[in-house]
This record gives sequence, structure tokens and C-alpha cells, in this order.
Amino acid sequence: MKFSWINQGFIDKPAQEGVNLAEEIRRIAKEKNAVIMAHYYTTGDIQEIADFVGDSLALAQQAQKTEADIIIMCGVHFMAETCKILCPEKMVLCPDLTAGCSLADSCKAEDLKAFKAEHPDHMVVSYVNTTAAVKALTDVCVTSGNAKKVVDQLPKDAKIIFGPDKNLGSYINSVTGREMLLWNGGCHVHERFSVAAIAKLKKEHAGAKVLAHPECKSEVLACADIIGSTAVILKYCQQHPEEKEFIVVTESGILHEMQKSCPDVNFIPVPPEISEGSVGCSCNECEYMKKNSLLKIYNALKYEWPTVDVPEETAKEAVKCINKMLEMS
Repeated sequence: MKFSWINQGFIDKPAQEGVNLAEEIRRIAKEKNAVIMAHYYTTGDIQEIADFVGDSLALAQQAQKTEADIIIMCGVHFMAETCKILCPEKMVLCPDLTAGCSLADSCKAEDLKAFKAEHPDHMVVSYVNTTAAVKALTDVCVTSGNAKKVVDQLPKDAKIIFGPDKNLGSYINSVTGREMLLWNGGCHVHERFSVAAIAKLKKEHAGAKVLAHPECKSEVLACADIIGSTAVILKYCQQHPEEKEFIVVTESGILHEMQKSCPDVNFIPVPPEISEGSVGCSCNECEYMKKNSLLKIYNALKYEWPTVDVPEETAKEAVKCINKMLEMS
């Protein structure tokens, strides 16, 4: 059978005839011993049908210990690669192979290899938002949630290349006192947040704390009351029920879990742009994360396609930096 996967994917006939996709996904997952993992940045309907919802670190940890035969990673491609590297014997499905990542795209393996050759005395610390090929050239991986903890454990005199996110690297330098050499990459979502938009929202919502992801630019982070990964931001809200409003400076998918955990709190997403006299009305979304859909998940589970595979030699090298991260977390 030949499949085409354009826009919303090929349309399975039962889906056209009104089958409840969420119910069918859960049924097929149970039948095939499949686990559905979703990142906080996917849409709410996907998070609702997932067995586990989390940030990059938590998803990797879950992949490592799952007893499922099939993992379907509802996120972006590098996350599915990470699952395959950690679980080479399992089938890993990615609902849309074109769900990429601007950060991963900003650091090509051949470019990093050349950069390493120019700095042979440096070790490489890579953000998990990288391809398997880049991880194969990396000494230790980090996530936004554990980067400080991991870097703090490295030798004080170690010379470090940190990539690909220059904003996260700059933030980690500031909180660790390091002077890591930063790769010039960035997340297209977090790069769009502006100080002006945050300032306007703070005027409109006096007293609301600003929660920001460390992938944001330093001037944006300077406006924040709390800086942390999606998991850290979510945990802070859950632990402070006395707070009734938060201004959220990260991808808007996290608002689903925030509102679910804290239904009486007003979460205010910061828009990506500010126009004269007002901030824009749209939320800052990752179009790659939003390529995931219930229809694509349904079809991926039913047909066990598209699968994600990593070349054996690449996986053999890449798993080292991931395991080192998990050991240091």
C-alpha cells in the first residue's frame, strides 16, 4: 500500500464516517501495547488522549522505562529520534515526519564537526533539541530543566561549546558563572517575544507574575519573575494557588495543562508581536508541534507508519550523551 502524507495526512475511511478518533486511538493503543507520549506544546486534544504528557526530559525518562512495544511520540522529530536511540528494540512512530525544530535545524552535524575541529580542547554540551547526528558528536545533552544542574557538575576548568540555543546558553552562563562558547542558534518561537508586549500586559494585569522559558532573549528574561522549563513553570503555578494571574512567556500549548491544573487562575499568553497601540491577539505557537493531529496519530497507530529509525553507528554514539544526561539529572 502506498501512503501519502500531505497536510492532514491521508484520510482513513472510518475517520470520514464519523468515528470518534480519540476513542479509536485509545482502543488501538491498548490493542497494540502502544504508549502515547505528548509534549506540552501539542494541542489540548492530543494531551488529553496521551498516556504521558511532559517536557523533553520527562519524555526521555518515560521512553527509557516504558514496557510498551510501540512508542508514538507526539512532539517533533528529534524527540522521536531520542526515543528510538533509548529504545532501539521498540517501534517508534512520529505522526508527521515534517514536524521539525528550528533549533535542531540551526546546528548541522557537519558544521558542528568542523567547529569542534577548530576548538579541539573544548567538550560539547548540546541542548536536547538537536538531531541524532549532532548528539553523536556531543559529550553530554541537557534540557532547559536540567541544564544548570548538569553544567554545575562539569569540571570548573572545562572549556565548553554549548549549542545550539544561544539564549539558553547565555542564561546558563549567567547562573553558573561559566563562559561557555555559544553556538548561534535560537528557537523561532521564543525569539519572537518582546519586552514591549510583556510591559503592556503587565500594565493591564497589575500584580501578575511573569513566567518565562530560558530560550527567550536575555532582555525578555530580565522582565520575568520566574525563569524555567515548561515543567518548572507548571510546577510553580501548582505550588502557588494564592496567585490568580500569570503572564506566560513560552509556547502557548502549555496553557492547556496549566488551566487544567489550576482552573481558577487566569493565564495570559504573550503574543509574538506588538503593533502600535496594542499587542497582537494571536498566541505564539510552534507550527511544527501543531503538525500533530488526532487524525495523524490514528493513522500512524493503525498502519504503524511513519516509523523513525536512527543508523546503528549514529545511535551507538548518540546514546552516550543522553545516558550521561539522565545519570546527572
